[in-house]
Parts: sequence; C-alpha cells; structure tokens
Amino acid sequence: MPLHPEIARVLADLPAPPPGPLNPVAMRAGEEAQVPPAADRLPLHSVEDLTARTSVGEVPLRVYTPVEADAYGVLVYFHGGAFFLGSLETHDHIARSLAKETGLKVVSVGYRLAPEHAFPAGLEDCYATVRWVAENGDALGWDGTTLAVAGDSSGGTFVAAVAGMAHDDGFDRITHQVMFYPSLDLDFDVDRYASLRENAVGYGLETAGLKPFNAFYLDSGADPADPRVSPIKRTDLTGLPPALIITGELDPLRDEGELYGRRLKNSGVDATVSRYDGAGHGFVQHFSWIPEYHRAYEETRDFLAR
Repeated sequence: MPLHPEIARVLADLPAPPPGPLNPVAMRAGEEAQVPPAADRLPLHSVEDLTARTSVGEVPLRVYTPVEADAYGVLVYFHGGAFFLGSLETHDHIARSLAKETGLKVVSVGYRLAPEHAFPAGLEDCYATVRWVAENGDALGWDGTTLAVAGDSSGGTFVAAVAGMAHDDGFDRITHQVMFYPSLDLDFDVDRYASLRENAVGYGLETAGLKPFNAFYLDSGADPADPRVSPIKRTDLTGLPPALIITGELDPLRDEGELYGRRLKNSGVDATVSRYDGAGHGFVQHFSWIPEYHRAYEETRDFLAR
C-alpha cells in the first residue's frame, strides 16, 4: 500500500538536509532541540536518572516506573540513531510509552556514541547494563521474572547482538528480545535485499543514506562481517530468547529484519515478525501518535506477557 497519508504529509514538509558531510554535533543539537519540555511528556509514577557502575565503566541510565507496585518485570531499552545520534532525551517518549503499555519498569541506556567512542564501546555499555540490572535487581524492584531487551533501528542491532553475546557467555536471564525495524546487516549491498531497491527513495530513510549515516560507526572499527555488528551474520541462532521483530512495509531495512526472523524460527526460536503497512523506517519513534502505529506498543505488551 502507499505511504500512510499522515507520514507523507510530514515528510513533504521536511526541509532539505544541508549540503556537505554529516555533522554529528550539529545533528545531535538539532534532535535535542525537538525534545518537548518535561511537563508535556507522558506522565508516569516516576522517572529517575542514575548511573550504573558496570564492568566497562559508568553508564548513564533513565529508569521509568509506570505505576507504584512492590515489584516489576524489567525492560532494558536501547535507543536508535545510526550509532552516532539519539540520547536518553530524544527517545524519552519511546521509553515512556513502553513503560505505560507494558507495565514493566523500563531502563533506558545512555550508551557511548560513535565517532567519539570506537566500537565496541556502545555495545559493551548495553550488554553490561543488562547484566548490571540482573545483579542489582533488588534495588530496582525487579521481580526476578521478565528481563527483556528492546530497541529501535540501530538499537535493534544492539538487541540482537546483546542476546547473542549473553547466550555465548552463558548468561541466561534475558527472557525476550524486541526489535523495531532493526538494522541487522551493515553490508548495505543493494543486491542483498529487495527492500533496499524497492524502498530506496521517498519514504524517509533512503538507501543511499545508509552508508554515510553508518560510516561513523563502521569507521570506528565496526566490521560488517562481525556478528556483533551485523547480527544476521551469526551462524548459530539456536537457544536465543523469544523475539518480536516489527518492520515497516516501506523501509529499506524491511527484508533483513524479516529474514532474521525466519532464520530464528528455523533455528527453533519462538520468533514473531510483524510488518506494518504504509510505514517507513522510524515509525515507532516518529509516528506512534497514529493509532495504526501505536499498536506496535500494544503488540510489544502482548508479546512480553507470554
């Protein structure tokens, strides 16, 4: 189906990007300027900033408690942004919606970004935080049951990579993994996936932009052949946690996410792949105010309750 008319209207009104190479500092500032004031955000029982002292150093976190209760399941959230954009602030609204819809305590990770921090700094922050949550469950009010990981776009990359790293280390506390339109193959060969050609232009994220947007990460030492960078390269997917992969019909990254889901299923993993019609990349971050796309949070809730 065509692009959702509300998305098409917003994209048509976006200004053209400035000429020249990407400027991470300016782009981050532009994103932060769009963050609404705290008073205008979805209210929850509590939102607290804290610092986790992990095996790889101190990691800033933001903890979202949906309602007052004696104990909670926990969801650890990794924001998107092509590994060089995004923050606790820019993705605050996603973490709040996840907490409200799932009823879980959400721990959002302010991981280190490229290019200032070379691979695998950000990934290590995410994995170390998951382990920190398990080790500090009493302080967080974790009930010892659900410990999910979720992320959007490059955050979805980290979800898949963290799940694999945990499995390889024998850390079996992760109960679910949720990936919103993940980037799982940083090869970017347009002949690998039909969606890279079919959805190349006109839907927000464009195929030609994948290489420059991910260059900061790849140039920092992230090898696309490494399964920690491109989780779809992992040969053995057996034993990974149940997965929910949400894709957009008109996203260039659609096919790699759906292929990963099929490979998980074929490896005996309980995996659900859900495609959202009329949606391009980033629709959970930018367009969840549209009822059809807010359903992604509800689908996540139902998956985590299984």
